[in-house]
Amino acid sequence: MVIFMSEIYRTFTSESVTQGHPDKVADIISDAILDAYMAQDKNSHVACETCVTTDFCMVFGEVTSTADISGDDIEKIIRDTIIEIGYDNPDLKFDGHKCEVVNRLHAQSPDINQGVNREDAETGAGDQGMMFGYATNETDSLMPFPIDLARKLTNKLTELRESGKIPYLRPDGKAQVSVNYDEKGNVTSLDAIVLSTQHDETMSDNQEQLKEDIREKLFKAVVPEGLITEKTVEHINPTGKFEIGGPHGDAGLTGRKIIVDTYGGYARHGGGAFSGKDCTKVDRSACYMARYIAKNIVASGLAEKCEIQLSYAIGVAEPTSVMVDTFGTGANIGDKTFDEIVRENFKLTPDGIIETLGLRDVQYKQTAKYGHFGIEGLPWEKMDKTGDLKKYII
Repeated sequence: MVIFMSEIYRTFTSESVTQGHPDKVADIISDAILDAYMAQDKNSHVACETCVTTDFCMVFGEVTSTADISGDDIEKIIRDTIIEIGYDNPDLKFDGHKCEVVNRLHAQSPDINQGVNREDAETGAGDQGMMFGYATNETDSLMPFPIDLARKLTNKLTELRESGKIPYLRPDGKAQVSVNYDEKGNVTSLDAIVLSTQHDETMSDNQEQLKEDIREKLFKAVVPEGLITEKTVEHINPTGKFEIGGPHGDAGLTGRKIIVDTYGGYARHGGGAFSGKDCTKVDRSACYMARYIAKNIVASGLAEKCEIQLSYAIGVAEPTSVMVDTFGTGANIGDKTFDEIVRENFKLTPDGIIETLGLRDVQYKQTAKYGHFGIEGLPWEKMDKTGDLKKYII
């Protein structure tokens, strides 16, 4: 729901990054390794972290699995993933063909495993913590508009690079949008738009051409007409050039883009990262479930916006708490509470979440590349519970 008006009540900023950003490179590698284990053993327990820097990649963490994956297999997955992202040239100082690869994955602690795997009871949560999910009716995807737009910009930037439509682009890039809202919560305009994109040496002294290409082929293709006004501040490669980037320009680590991965700061975050973690890790699966619940609540008309908090104790199946906040936009549900409605309609144990969302059959690398929420086709984006929830509206 985007309405262009002149009055500005507040401004909110979100950012996104391309898959060539060093932290995203690490996320994608971690999820590629997770996918490899899950493909052979759907009950694999994986907690894979990745770090990258100049011509170097190391994976480390814990795995319990019956999958037959050797050290050579891990190295091939890493190299193939780096090349797929676009780092396939020694000039980038991070080349999937030749960079050093170190593997420090080892077996999971039996102390954790005994709490998660129980033959006579439901699977326990793979960690303690609190997880949030959010939905709002201000976009068709039921995502906050700022992160929705920022992600569309970075995904389109990657598409322009991979298709060759802007041939000088390199993999690293970021987008940031500052969105103006009126007093009723409608989007009015962009206060600022920031786009930084890595490029080859031919454009270091030709930034005006780069800026024109970005305006014509990216901004006009993605930003809704009328949002960029004469008052919008525009920054394209504000440092002057962006030739050195990726893991050579800045070290990357799994889990450093948790706000990019969720709601762009628009909703709260429990602090846990997603990539490289299997679905028994509630840091990941419970956030997906919380988004699923929030989205169905908003799609059903029970609320215009909704935030869900779930919390868990390690080794314990049932959540220790459930909180629903509709920010005063909730429908009349009589004597019922939103917490009760959630518990009545959604399975909140790790096993229940995995079953409901089919999390043992998801290809997780796609979420690290294109976004975890608001992406059509992901199981937690389904709106199949709206019929069950509408009956509570009085």
